[in-house]
Amino acid sequence: MSGNDETVSEPVGFIGLGNMGAPIAERLAAWPGGLIVSDVRPDATIDGARRAESPAEIASAATVIGITVLNDEQVRTVVTGPDGILASARPGTVVVIHSTIGPHTAVDLEAVCAAKGVAVLDAPVSGGAQGAKEGRLALMVGGDRDAYLRIKAPYALVSDMLIHAGPVGSGTKMKLARNLLHFISFTATTEASRLAEAAGIDLVKLGKVVRHTDAITGGAGAIMLRDTTAPIARDDFWYDVFDHVRGLGEKDLGLALDLGDELGVDLPLTALALERFADGLGVGKDEK
Repeated sequence: MSGNDETVSEPVGFIGLGNMGAPIAERLAAWPGGLIVSDVRPDATIDGARRAESPAEIASAATVIGITVLNDEQVRTVVTGPDGILASARPGTVVVIHSTIGPHTAVDLEAVCAAKGVAVLDAPVSGGAQGAKEGRLALMVGGDRDAYLRIKAPYALVSDMLIHAGPVGSGTKMKLARNLLHFISFTATTEASRLAEAAGIDLVKLGKVVRHTDAITGGAGAIMLRDTTAPIARDDFWYDVFDHVRGLGEKDLGLALDLGDELGVDLPLTALALERFADGLGVGKDEK
């Protein structure tokens, strides 16, 4: 495990033991320096961890402190409230915010905390409670790189993909983009299910096929191969790759729309996807 002896011997703090916070904290309980936890519920705790009565009490002992609470207001209270982290935090403390909040909240808190020598990282997670239990979360971290490096050793217990996304606020922006894809995909799933149901297809069996093939192909992430969304020049290596994807997609989307018309199923997302697919891939009509 990386980190110097002094860092490894220090406890880690964690605030918020809800559906996501508890499994994260359970993983951090294996940290050699120990774990100190706090939650608004007096009976909430983690096996092997010491219970603190307030964020301030945690900050008096730990210099890496994770936060998983409900919203921006709760994050601000935990950090800057009367019994918050800043009430007792020492210079060099790193506050790691896992809650999905507005990116400006993290930026504002960084400015407040910096006056006391405390670093703020916005570090939302992806992978759900099961990913947390397995230590397989993706952590998207925004903030000072030295502070990011300080959390890598303890958070290796939690995450097998720790990404430094950029300045403070960048972790949240990356999470919002990732979840935009997630929930638009869910909406597309409901549209596909309506079409399949109208066609007499068993939806449970369809779900099995989708999960099976996404595990092989990578799902939507399979086309996230370029470092730009700019149109692709015809002599670029990626042009033929994405033009092939375009051909497959336009054919299948068109056939799905035809089936929807035949069955009387409205498919607005499918129609929009067909309209924007080529341009989105960077091989639109103007690039032909």
